[in-house]
Amino acid sequence: MDAKDRRILALLERDARSGYGDIGAAVGLAASSVHDRVRKLEKQGLIKGYRAVIDHEAAGLPITAIVSLALRPSSPTDIPGKIAEFPQVESCYSVAGDNSYALVVRAGSTKELEELVDGLRNKLEVITRSTIVLSTPFEHRPLLPAR
Repeated sequence: MDAKDRRILALLERDARSGYGDIGAAVGLAASSVHDRVRKLEKQGLIKGYRAVIDHEAAGLPITAIVSLALRPSSPTDIPGKIAEFPQVESCYSVAGDNSYALVVRAGSTKELEELVDGLRNKLEVITRSTIVLSTPFEHRPLLPAR
């Protein structure tokens, strides 16, 4: 991966709908060369996918929470697989510290969040700690420099 590939990644991270021609103009390559490079970056696993950024509140999921899970001796071994069965869980992180996992969850109401947390406790035999997000100053911030 060279400097042009890094620049292409940065531009796609900011706007994955950018056209190859626009990216090419920004990095000094023909659109066909950008297309070839993007395909190679995808095959190498540097680009894992493309997604839409959803307004969860407008989509009926106004509650965002971070739910931490602490395991017990009775907890099952395949925790991530069992967590994936809960459709409200957007992300699952294995973490170091007092807890073993941190989840980002979306819910339509606090009642739905409570039911989700109860379900996690019952199915996974874990101790939970929930933090409700009050506001989101930024999310999905591009990390690669655009220069």
